[in-house]
Amino acid sequence: MLFINTRPPERAQALTQCLLQANYAVIDLPVLALRDKALDAELISLFQSLVSAQVIVVVSPKAVEVGMRYLAETGITLDQLQHIQWIAVGQTTAHALSEYGLISLIPEVESSEGMLNLPIFDQLQNLQTIAFWRGEGGRQFMMQQCQQRGIEILNVVLYERYCPISSVQQLPQLLQALNQHRPPYVVCISSEASWRNWLTLLSGHETVIAACHYWVLGERLEQLLKQDQKSLNLAFKVSCLHQLKPDVVLHKLEQLKREV
Repeated sequence: MLFINTRPPERAQALTQCLLQANYAVIDLPVLALRDKALDAELISLFQSLVSAQVIVVVSPKAVEVGMRYLAETGITLDQLQHIQWIAVGQTTAHALSEYGLISLIPEVESSEGMLNLPIFDQLQNLQTIAFWRGEGGRQFMMQQCQQRGIEILNVVLYERYCPISSVQQLPQLLQALNQHRPPYVVCISSEASWRNWLTLLSGHETVIAACHYWVLGERLEQLLKQDQKSLNLAFKVSCLHQLKPDVVLHKLEQLKREV
């Protein structure tokens, strides 16, 4: 059995260490890296508009890091945002916000769907404006759903995603490792961007794509991969996870090991 961790290095480390300590074979192959967006005139204007929002949705620790830095650079203090309800996509992001003394709501399922199911969206009266601290291309589904409810969106794009050149260079080692291990090959996919980059990276190696068992974060991503099964004409396995905490993934791997 081989576990392929495709998350960015800062998010992959805890999971990889946990699985290695449990004697699982793990390859870190980040198919997604993050790069800060420049603080241009458009971003400055969006930060100045944050005082009019009732909710700020923060999608990652990276969004916390860049967002707080740009708040300082635009001269906006947290005191000016005391009225804001913060929402974090998961525990790690919530912890990053807590470093600034901010308490945030956290969905049970770390996904757009999970955040939309938070009671605040039904309980908060006069919810007119929501800001999203996010990366380029992320959380489109949640923003669309909010717009359909008549909520104004402040789309604060703080970083962009790309596939690291190092992972492209690492592809021969991945293919060699697959030959050295018995299936199943479990691949962790946490976003649509990760999945698209994985397909691009493995272009021309469709047998490898089909041989993997994909553990994806959230039901929407699960449905996306199942749709791509048909369009790609590949019969790979897909399983939905609601969290990517190390203990959750380890428990599922133990279950899988008993089944094979």
